[in-house]
Amino acid sequence: MINANEIPTTQLAGGANVQPAPAKIRVDRLTKQHGALTVLDGITAEIADGTFCCVVGPSGCGKTTLLRILAGLDQPTSGNAEIVRTSNLPLNSVVFQGDSVFPWMTVWDNASYGLRMRGAPQAQIKEVVGHFLDCTGLTRFAHHYPHELSGGMRQRVSIARAFANDAEVLLMDEPFSALDEQNKTILQEELLRIWEQHRKTVLFITHSVDEAVTLGDLIILMTAQPGRIKTVIDVPLARPRNVLELRHNPDFGEIVYRIWGHLREEVAHPGLRRQGRG
Repeated sequence: MINANEIPTTQLAGGANVQPAPAKIRVDRLTKQHGALTVLDGITAEIADGTFCCVVGPSGCGKTTLLRILAGLDQPTSGNAEIVRTSNLPLNSVVFQGDSVFPWMTVWDNASYGLRMRGAPQAQIKEVVGHFLDCTGLTRFAHHYPHELSGGMRQRVSIARAFANDAEVLLMDEPFSALDEQNKTILQEELLRIWEQHRKTVLFITHSVDEAVTLGDLIILMTAQPGRIKTVIDVPLARPRNVLELRHNPDFGEIVYRIWGHLREEVAHPGLRRQGRG
């Protein structure tokens, strides 16, 4: 487990350290059990405001359970997990792994759903939704229905809806895992570009170490079940990031290699717990 003072300071592209932003996500001794099965075991962590945090770990380690608890879709057995509210905006928006768009709504209506439910003025809806449809390359598909789109485009709709809703935190549960490599790379680039503009706090669940290092400022690596925090790894790669160029960066390879070293221990010998910092 880690606590707040173990989380590294944020490092700017120029190499200068700055004090970390206030905590946006707080998890305190979080435990989740399903009957006799312990899914999460005493997790404690803080994620600073504006951080793109990726969570990786073996299958069944509780990554999605953690996200669902933060989203209010599940309750902990003990301990707490909270998003620190600092505005009147919605607390969170969730992007799931599978299709989560409303099939009876057009792209525009899907993307504007959160704003419409909050009773936002039409002028605001037009401006905000138009901006995010443009960012995700969906403007000319605004009046199409989900069944007329590819899987990758439907995920773009989910991303546009999440950002347009302007929640305090984005919770993303393996949103690109079902996509082919080309679409995955394209959407990673688009997500990075949009995030650079808006700097929302993101908790991003993924099985892909490459994806975590590509996207994240901070990576939380979890143990095999029961899920505990094995280590937290800072990703001091400069932003903005180009996905293809980044993967030719020797520092990228070194970070990926280091994470795989930790992960290999969990996959090969899940019963051997070695706490440490990456």
